[in-house]
Amino acid sequence: MSRIRTHIGDITRLEVDAIVNAANTSLLGGGGVDGAIHRAAGPDLVQECRLLNGCKTGEAKITAGYRLPAKHVIHTVGPVWHGGMEGEPGLLAGCYETSLRLAAANVCKTIAFPAISTGIYGYPAELAAETAVATIRNTLQDLPEIDTVTLVAFDDVAHAHLLKALKRNED
Repeated sequence: MSRIRTHIGDITRLEVDAIVNAANTSLLGGGGVDGAIHRAAGPDLVQECRLLNGCKTGEAKITAGYRLPAKHVIHTVGPVWHGGMEGEPGLLAGCYETSLRLAAANVCKTIAFPAISTGIYGYPAELAAETAVATIRNTLQDLPEIDTVTLVAFDDVAHAHLLKALKRNED
């Protein structure tokens, strides 16, 4: 049975150990998934995020989940797409790898990811799905303590990209 699953829906409603937030460098909230997570978690999330002093692109930091069903929120900052020639693939892969390693270090066995950088940051969704799946598969080889990674798609189009990437990256 695969440790990577997909789900179409609202990441803020998932009962997992950690959800990943596609954050901006301030970690203080924004639009898209970031704004939805901050709204659902409540004002205590932004208070804790203020103590973290931001986050660099490709890295991750963890907080409590507050009013979310998830116990933790892992905040990661994806790259802005500039055509793929400014290190975007490596930075995006870093988001997934550092988030998974941070989850494992904090005893999170179930993790859910949104499509990082595919919204306002403009990363092509199909390319992002390929990077996500390949990086997660590779990283999970080192992290047997993680049971399940759920890739969350907001709609059927995004879900199709994930399914295609999973099929292409089968073991």
